[in-house]
Amino acid sequence: MLDAAPAEHKADALLFQRCHWCGTAMYQRLLCPVCAGSDLRTEASAGTGIVRHSTVIHRNTPAARNVSLIEMAEGFTVRGRVMGSPSDVHSGDRVQLATAQDPVRRQPVFQLVDGPYRSWV
Repeated sequence: MLDAAPAEHKADALLFQRCHWCGTAMYQRLLCPVCAGSDLRTEASAGTGIVRHSTVIHRNTPAARNVSLIEMAEGFTVRGRVMGSPSDVHSGDRVQLATAQDPVRRQPVFQLVDGPYRSWV
């Protein structure tokens, strides 16, 4: 059974589901992708994660923007946007949730924790 967002969660929290049977964390699903269970409980994420992939998009927008896949500390992956210059976002960057939902694109918005990371070899 999919719980509604409980009242104790903050209004701007990133909510995800966790399977009651196998403990798998997931984002916006109706069934568990591991065991196909439907007994999911809603939890609030701590909001920290790591960028696993980032792409710069130039279409349908006045300026370039990024779309990133963020692996959250709880174990689920979410698609969102990282604030700042799109060229400054790289795989492995640590991020923190800035707002749970962009009003235009309806995706979570993150900010870099340590600033842009550069690996010069």
